[in-house]
Amino acid sequence: ALADALKSNCTVTHVDLGWNQIGPEGAKALADALKSNCTVTIINLEINKIGDKGAKALADALKSNCTVTHIDLRGSEIGAEGAKALADALKSNCTVTHVNLRRNAIGDAGAKAFADGLKSNCTVTHVNLDSNKIGE
Repeated sequence: ALADALKSNCTVTHVDLGWNQIGPEGAKALADALKSNCTVTIINLEINKIGDKGAKALADALKSNCTVTHIDLRGSEIGAEGAKALADALKSNCTVTHVNLRRNAIGDAGAKAFADGLKSNCTVTHVNLDSNKIGE
């Protein structure tokens, strides 16, 4: 219901759904809303159960969304595949400045993909990949 409301809402700028047990389907619903929403700038989905499928859906939305500047996905069960999808989205996204993927499990492969995605991005200024099983 919230995702449907965001599709046509023209005033909400911050969405904080942290600590809500949101899974891949919930993330996909939010991602679908972000494809048409033109006001949301900050998304907090920390400590959810988004996983790689949810991260891929959000990444797909970021490819066309032109308002989101901050996305917080810390502790949301995202692995290397989700990080790769987000990295791919950042190659074409020109609004995101802050990405928080702290306390996930992206590992070396996800970190490498993320770094590669940042090479062609000129807007991201803050990245948090702390506690991601990188180099272990």
